[in-house]
Formats: sequence, C-alpha cells, structure tokens
Amino acid sequence: MMKVDERRIEELLGKLTLEEKIGMIHGDGLFQTKAVERLGIPALKFSDGPMGVRKEFRRSEWINAGTTDDYVSYLPSNSALAATWNTELAYETGKVLGTEARGRGKDVILAPGINIKRSPLCGRNFEYMSEDPKLIEEMTVPLVKGIQENDVAACVKHFVANNQETERLWVDTIVDERTLREIYYPGFKAAVEEGETHSIMGAYNLLHGVHCCQDKYLLNEVLRDEWGFDGFVVSDWGGVHDTKEAAEAGMDVEMSVTPNFDEYCFANPLLEAVKAGEIDESHVDEKVRNILRTMLRLNMLGEDREKRKTGTYNIPAHRETVLNAARESVILLKNDDQRLPLQRKGLKKLAVIGQNAEKIHSDGGGSAEIKALYEISPLMGLKTKLGGNVEVKYAKGYYIPSEQEQRELNWQHHSLERKQELTEEEKQEALVKQRKVEEESKKQGQVLLEEAIALAKEVDEVIIIGGLNHDYDVEGQDRKDMLLPYNQDRLIEEVLKVNPNAVVVMVAGSPVQMSTWADKAKAIVWSWYAGMEGGNALAEVLFGDINPSGKLPETIPVRLEDSPAHKYGEFGKKESVTYKEGLFVGYRYFDTHGVDPHFCFGHGLSYTDFEYKNLDVTVLEKETGSNYGSDDDVQVTVKLSVKNIGSVDGAEVVQIYVADKEASLERPVHELKGFTKVFLKAGEEKEVSITLRQNAFGFYDPELKCFKAEPGEFEIQAASSSRDIRLTKAINLTKEYRYQ
Repeated sequence: MMKVDERRIEELLGKLTLEEKIGMIHGDGLFQTKAVERLGIPALKFSDGPMGVRKEFRRSEWINAGTTDDYVSYLPSNSALAATWNTELAYETGKVLGTEARGRGKDVILAPGINIKRSPLCGRNFEYMSEDPKLIEEMTVPLVKGIQENDVAACVKHFVANNQETERLWVDTIVDERTLREIYYPGFKAAVEEGETHSIMGAYNLLHGVHCCQDKYLLNEVLRDEWGFDGFVVSDWGGVHDTKEAAEAGMDVEMSVTPNFDEYCFANPLLEAVKAGEIDESHVDEKVRNILRTMLRLNMLGEDREKRKTGTYNIPAHRETVLNAARESVILLKNDDQRLPLQRKGLKKLAVIGQNAEKIHSDGGGSAEIKALYEISPLMGLKTKLGGNVEVKYAKGYYIPSEQEQRELNWQHHSLERKQELTEEEKQEALVKQRKVEEESKKQGQVLLEEAIALAKEVDEVIIIGGLNHDYDVEGQDRKDMLLPYNQDRLIEEVLKVNPNAVVVMVAGSPVQMSTWADKAKAIVWSWYAGMEGGNALAEVLFGDINPSGKLPETIPVRLEDSPAHKYGEFGKKESVTYKEGLFVGYRYFDTHGVDPHFCFGHGLSYTDFEYKNLDVTVLEKETGSNYGSDDDVQVTVKLSVKNIGSVDGAEVVQIYVADKEASLERPVHELKGFTKVFLKAGEEKEVSITLRQNAFGFYDPELKCFKAEPGEFEIQAASSSRDIRLTKAINLTKEYRYQ
C-alpha cells in the first residue's frame, strides 16, 4: 500500500475530541460523514456506483436533488467489462469512472462489485464480473488502479459471499474454508495486495452466523492481518447491527439508509459506550487512523489539497473509451452459415423486433442507476448506422405491463411490504385485479405478436432484440427462474418460423434459457448493459464494422437445474444457504462432471478464424522447495503462436487452463490460470507469452492452513474457451511449494 506520513495522522488524532472522532466514522448524510472544520478535516463523500457516478440526492432524503448538473457518462456494466477480457480496457474504464467521480466532487466511488456469480438468478449479477476468480482478479486490479489515479478511492464490494438478494441482510451463508480461499476471497485479496484499493465494503449477509460487517475474523484476521490492508472498511448501507461487535471488528465507517444519523450504531450508542468504559476508545482511534490515512492518500488534507486532481465529467474522450469497451463486450454466441455480419448492399427494409431495441437501461437496477448524459439504444444505433436509404421498421413484439399492472400481478409479493396480513376481502379484490391484468396483458401481447410476425414477412432482414431489463436484473430481488419474461420465447419462435434467417440478440445482465429456439436461430448475439454507446457498438458488430471479440465470463446453462448452486447447493433460502457445491462453481462443475452447458465459459465467436500452434512450456524451479516463498519460487513460461487465418482483422482471447493430474485433494478437471487478448490483422501471426507462478498450480489445504502446489504432473492447456482446448503440454513440478 502507498506509504503516508504516519506522524501527520497521530498529530491530527491527538487534537480530535471523542465527539469529533465519532462524527468521522458514521454517516452524517446518506452519502457523507461529518467534517471536523476546525482541523481542516473534510467530510468523506461517497457515491454509487459501478456504471457511473449516481445522481445527487438531498442530504437526508432519497429524493433527487433536482439539479441538471449530475448527468454523467454511462459506463458498461462490470459483466460487460469482464466480457472484453481486456485488462487495458479495464484500466481505461477505471480512469473514466475515477475522473468523473472526482469531477463530481466525490472521494469514494462504491465500485467495483466483484462477487462471484454463483447462480444465474442473483438480481445483482449484472453488477458483478464473473464466475471465475482468476478473471475477476485480472480485471479488478487495473480497474481499481485506473479509478485511484484520480485521487478517488475505489471501494471494492461486497466482502464476502454476498451471492443472493433474497433476505440479503439476514441470510446466513455457510461456506467451507477451502472454497472461501479458492473461489470467494481471491478477487478481494488481489484488489488489496496488487490493486492497493483504498477501501473495502462489507457485505450485508452473515457468514457462519456472524454479519460480515462486524466479523472480527473476516475484517481483522483475514483482511488486515493476512492481506495487510490499512485503508478503511465501510459498511454496506444498513449492514451494521451491533455497536460493540462492529466497533471491535475492523469496520471503520457505518453508513445506512435512514436519516437518524445520530442513532446509528457508530454514533451516540458508541459514544455512550466508550464514555461508560464498555468499549475501549482505542477502537475508535484505529478507525480514525484508517480514514485519515486514506485522506492523505487522496490529497484531502492541509496543503495537499492544492495538488489534488480536479477530475472532470462528460468529456468526449470518456465516450470514446465507453464505446471501445462496449465494442469488445459484444459476444457472438452462434453464427451458422455465416449469417453475420449482415450486408448493407441491397438492404432496403430492416425489421427490428422486441422492446429491448428501444429500452433505456441506465436509470434502473437499484444503486447502479445513474442519470446518463445520453444512452444510444440498439434501435437508435441501427438507424443512425444505416441512414435514410434503409427503411428500419420497428415492432415492440411483446407486452410489458406498467408499474401499476406489475404490482397487481405480483400482489402477494408486494403485500409483504404491509405490516399486517391482507383481509380475505382484500385478497379477493387483489385476485380480481390480477386476473383482469393477466387477460389484458395476454390480449395486448397477442396484438403485438401478430404485428411482429406480419412485419417479419415483408422485409429483407430481421433482428430480434429481447432479453431482460431492470425489472429482473435488479438490486434487492432475485429472479425466480431463467425464463425470458413477457412471453418472448413464443415471439422468437414465431418470427423464426416465418423468417428463419432472423438474427436474435439478447440484451441482459444474467443468463437466460434459450432452449426452445436456439437450435432454430442461425445467429445469436449477446449484449450486456453496455453503457451509453451500447447501441452503436451493437450495430457496428451486426453489420461487420467491428469484428466481435467478447467472450463469456460465465457459463450459460441449458436449464437452471444444471447450475451447481441449484443442483447440489442452495439458493434463495431466507434463513441460511449452504454452498454444498463447494469449489465446483460455473465451468469447474460443468467441465468436471461432463454436463453440457448451452454456451460454455470463455466462449465467443469471431468473423475470422484463429490457428494455435507451437506450444512451448518451460519450467524454472529453485534449487530448494519454497516454504511461503516469493514470486521467484517457480516460473512456468507458456509460449505459443496464434495466427489469424481468416480474411478480416480480429482479436482472440488465448486462455490458459491448468489441470492437476495427481492432486491429493479433489480438484476441478481444470482451472483458468492466465489469459491474454491478441489483436491480429488478416493473415498475421503473433507469439504470445504467459507466465504462471506457484499459485497457478496450488490449492488450499485446510489442515496445513495454507496453499500448496504439490510435485507431480500438470497439463497446460491453451484454449479458446473452457470447452475448446487447442493445444496441451504436460509438465512436472519436482518440489512442493507452500504459500498464503
């Protein structure tokens, strides 16, 4: 971590009264702490979130401040960014987020979200990156560095095992230590040790019966003692429940969603407990030290303020970065008969079908919502790309009930918001309303379906744009299933019947079931919530101006029951959830147990083809085995050549998996341990090199309480996806390596 002058911290700490210190460690507004003006200590100002700096709220009310100066650049979601597999883009996107946060006067941006995508149903999956810890590590570190270059603290969240929204403040997650160490910790550990993140956000849930925001083992022993974190930890808003427990844990700043700031656990209750001798003041001092240390790193104190970066927002360069990230995030899942790219020559009429073609996504999803300066929808992107010589005709295709209609359709769920049970009379009234809405929705849906089918018959090309929206990809609520909402499956099937060449585009933040129509569609494209330029990027890919290079950062199962969290583990329970699948999350399960996904981890097609050859692996071991060694313990260098053998320029993500052939404990059949994205002109060939260290071969041994890489045979796999292994080479390690 960046060193600061600790004497300055101690000098300020010695001048602070207990009351002033208490004011610094809890919310004095929904998104800020209290300043100590007499000592020149400013308030810490926070903002959501991962896709851009959130709109301004009134200090103590969740009401829009009502100004017009808080429109910002809308960045691709973390899922979209991870789909690029481009660490340089992660860094550049981080710089945009940090610059805009500083430009809006923020000190801490509550991003990135890096929780493992354990289930396809988690409502916040669109905010997260991947099912794989290595991909998360490699994308998080540059993202954090890009943010923090701008004198803004990244706040990596949510620590830890926060993988469902159902009963998120009270669900107890039960995860064994090995699984935590190998799957759920690595992204956070890398953010601390390599990214040097200035802040971490505690999770809402409990871990083994203890709330994460007041867990001494998690926050003191693991985060601080083992990983050396010396920044500050902030609670998720409302995540602290016990003054003494949280005060004695490594929690530094308590934030919440209610305006009774003086009643927070870290406010008057803590002040009174310290004065009564029930909690030692040294705990408060340590929290203030961590805050002051971060303020020094951000140039927030004294004369340092003069050199603090000013930031800016809504500049053209930011939009260019957003566009580049969106372009590389689009994934070509299927392309039979080279259906894509579409040809502009001779195209006179294009049908665009499906409401996600015109849907705006920036203003929803929960805390990820923002006021976007603009958002190019797919429909607008296509129209501006094709211009006036192509008639682009749009049909909604399916019916989306209004907010009021959705409340009436889901009256049982919304009735839980009331303090008392509904009376029988109220229930009957609600049922009548529900039936009326269902009948009207069915009628409206049929009209829209018939319009779409008629349109699909009369045009040269058809693009169906469906998927999810933030009624489903949303904070605070998990999905019930993987099915497409609004009867979209029927729409896609019926359109494909009359126009088998129709291209299907899914815009979503989580996997959806496609089994009823995927075999019939010749081309399927996946687009995430890709930011303000998402519609332009999608249009460029569909018409071949951009060669798609995105790869899936998560597995898309054929059906929900194939997902390991649902087959072996538990998900969505309200009291406790046991991660019975253990290490076997995502492709680790599918590939090990031979379960075919619909689209596998790392999959993504191109408009060109790539040839892998000349795999060479060299192993360099030290003379003696390393015990808790450094980076020079073992070095395995993987080299291979990749050639673009097609006729168009493109980019390939070379993925390196490692298979342990002789492990003493059960391990997945292989695991991603390195990757690189290589850009190649048509006919061009390049050599790529990836270096693997001991942590590419080891696993956590619960008895030894450390990681170890055992001697024996390993297979190095150079792959285009977890199911497309191009080249392999066996190597042997001769010694055992232990490390933390």
